[in-house]
Amino acid sequence: MLNKLWAGMIIVGVMFGAFTGKMPEITNAALDSAKEAVTLCITMVGVMSLWVGLMEIAECAGIIQAASRWMRPFIKWMFPGVPKDHPAEKYITTNTIANILGLGWAATPAGLKAMEELEKIEEDRRRGRLPGIVRKRGIASNEMCTFLVLNISSLQLIPVNVIAFRSQYGSVNPAGIVGAGILATMVSTLAGIVFCKMAEGKQGS
Repeated sequence: MLNKLWAGMIIVGVMFGAFTGKMPEITNAALDSAKEAVTLCITMVGVMSLWVGLMEIAECAGIIQAASRWMRPFIKWMFPGVPKDHPAEKYITTNTIANILGLGWAATPAGLKAMEELEKIEEDRRRGRLPGIVRKRGIASNEMCTFLVLNISSLQLIPVNVIAFRSQYGSVNPAGIVGAGILATMVSTLAGIVFCKMAEGKQGS
């Protein structure tokens, strides 16, 4: 769907330029945008390498493990259907911590692993190994939906991507967005938590 949308926008833009005699401007804009895209990618690679490296250092130093233990009660409360010490718990926690630190790229592998483990829990329920509501294959479980909502609405203390974008385009204070980012993502996270718990309670009733 998005491919069709972008293709349609490009076609409309080119046709508009052709009919209004602005094809040279469109050509120059395309070339300038391509140049900016390459420069931005290089900037993002540097920024993400720095933060992912710092996260690896934090993991080796035991900081991530300590944060995981601190977050375990919250994760257990949000995902009551996940058995204790199940691998899904570790990946959910890692994904959440990475998102909080603004490391969306680093959070993606843990998120995919978490979904795989949550699917294994569903498979165990279908086979009668675990209690809970049994759903057909292809239908997301409560835990999957909750994880997706938390992942999308995640609180971010350091919006690395936005800071990198602002720096690339000449912002005087690239980190000036931090306060607003924390407030906005805090509201979205609280809204996601309330929604998930309301849906969970409605299903339980």
